[in-house]
Amino acid sequence: MPMHKVQLSYQLSAERSPNALIRNPLLDLLHAVREHGSISGAARHLGLSYRHVWGGLKDAEQSLGHPLIVWEKGQRALLTEFGQKLLWAERQAQARLAPQIEALRGDIERALAMAFDDNAHVLVLYASHDAALAALRQHTAPGGLHMDIRFMGSVDAIAALNAGRCQMAGFHTLERPGSDSQAALAYRRQLKPGLHKLIGFSFRMQGLLVARGNPLGITSLPDLLRPGLRYINRASGTGTRVLLDELLAQQRIDPAGIHGYATQEPSHAAVAQAVASGAADAGLGIEAAALEKGLDFIALVRERYHLVCLKSALTQPPVLALLQALQSRAWAATLAQLPGYSAEGAQSGQVLALRAHLPWWRYRQEKTNHSAQDLKPQKISSRSGK
Repeated sequence: MPMHKVQLSYQLSAERSPNALIRNPLLDLLHAVREHGSISGAARHLGLSYRHVWGGLKDAEQSLGHPLIVWEKGQRALLTEFGQKLLWAERQAQARLAPQIEALRGDIERALAMAFDDNAHVLVLYASHDAALAALRQHTAPGGLHMDIRFMGSVDAIAALNAGRCQMAGFHTLERPGSDSQAALAYRRQLKPGLHKLIGFSFRMQGLLVARGNPLGITSLPDLLRPGLRYINRASGTGTRVLLDELLAQQRIDPAGIHGYATQEPSHAAVAQAVASGAADAGLGIEAAALEKGLDFIALVRERYHLVCLKSALTQPPVLALLQALQSRAWAATLAQLPGYSAEGAQSGQVLALRAHLPWWRYRQEKTNHSAQDLKPQKISSRSGK
């Protein structure tokens, strides 16, 4: 026998209805018809038009595949046997589930109460996967700043910021990426001086995640070229993939020579799991992910993790609350406890200029050297007439 699916919804109002049931418009119609004996009487009781009630019942009959009302002209409206059973079964379920319904209502009310608290804020942040951001979410929540974080590739995170889907984005680069770096190629077109502002966050170490004890003796990126060594990569568009390509280019290593370069995982944790399960021998990631899975970590490079927002967002209460939290000693202490992270010198919570930390933009200056003839005053001849 086919089962019909149930979908729940709720309403917000200043006062709670004394009826603790979960309301269903169809069952309210059936109950009104049974109590008042007519479609018109049910419509008056519910404050609806006759046409609305009649149409709603007809639509429900077609959707459910069963008649609900005995439609006999001039006779008192009666529920069919199916209509009576449906009404009875729903009331039985409501009675049995009343305690759970009330608990669910209370949970939702407590959660939504935050929206009405002027001292609470929500900041939507799309960011490259990062252990410190997860710690930040826990750190700020008790103070009323709730971080709604969605992890994705750095390129996609900045694109989401520019599209207005979030208030802030997170990405990472080498400390001083050059104008011809992979980071510049990935982010330069998305970030605009004067429109965007960087916010200092942290430094973190990236390195190779390898099996405990490093049985293959992996020490550097050239080791990835060994025959038979299996690498696990991050997806194209992620900050760690950009970083890997940058390091490979610096050391003139051809990615085509790395077995597994085309094999992708969505996060540091997924890369660590692949290595821990024996599906791969090495992958680039953060130290926290290595320790979580009991792996060894071969440090390669320190990078700066950036937060970025639109300049116009700097005065918004959630952003101001975040800046204050990032500048606190409590956050610096929390960050210092995370493996491979450091707040020292990262200017955490400070608003930074793009050009100072991402020196990618070069502007052609107009020529100022002019010939001596151009600089001399020109003689102007004039003729006066009588």
